[in-house]
Amino acid sequence: MELSPQQLRFNAAMERYNSGSKYKIFGIAVSIMNLTLQGWLLYSTWPHRIGAARQIIAIISAYLITDFINGLVHIYMDNNDRYDSPAGPLIANFHLHHKIPSYKKNNLLIVYFNESGSKVWLVGFLAAVALLPEVVAVDQTIMYILVYTGILSSIAEVSHYLCHSSTSPTAMFLARIGLLLSKRHHAGHHLQDNSNYAFLNGFTDPLLNLIAGRFYGGYKQNTDLHYSHYTVPDSESR
Repeated sequence: MELSPQQLRFNAAMERYNSGSKYKIFGIAVSIMNLTLQGWLLYSTWPHRIGAARQIIAIISAYLITDFINGLVHIYMDNNDRYDSPAGPLIANFHLHHKIPSYKKNNLLIVYFNESGSKVWLVGFLAAVALLPEVVAVDQTIMYILVYTGILSSIAEVSHYLCHSSTSPTAMFLARIGLLLSKRHHAGHHLQDNSNYAFLNGFTDPLLNLIAGRFYGGYKQNTDLHYSHYTVPDSESR
């Protein structure tokens, strides 16, 4: 069977991804930077007390913002087909989460570390938050919201992992009360098309679905086809 140009580009991008260790080392470096910045921001922000009521506001706000921002990134990545770009191997590898939806079972702290390595954009976000107080006066509640958003962006990856790979009663209870992503809700992303991109708890998916429908045609007849003739090596797992 003759492969389409995009299928050939996808396969070439994955060959580049698997040809050496540089992309995996890059992911580890991104994880280290993200966790270091998260720790520093929490350490430097925590002494500034804002009271229980404002903490609750900060946490709820950060939950919604995190769910939405990470969903936007997910929309962009799922519909990105620039396999020839410098980031092409990372884009192609990201698309494999549809081909291989299950994860290798792991300790949640390891999942937190490993999956933070895919969030290149988060390094810039956290660095900007760290520099913000040096540039302008920032209300402490806003700082807490930004810091919590940076941390919850990695927790969203754990939520996605649990949604796909865990039948833990605790995880299922947290999903049922809306703190984590439920299996039933997220199934719509894999079974339908161009929908349910959020993966912290899915609360902002109605808005994300409107945005996805306005700007993209979906992945089932687009990027999902690009990996259809890619054979995943036995050693390759999430």
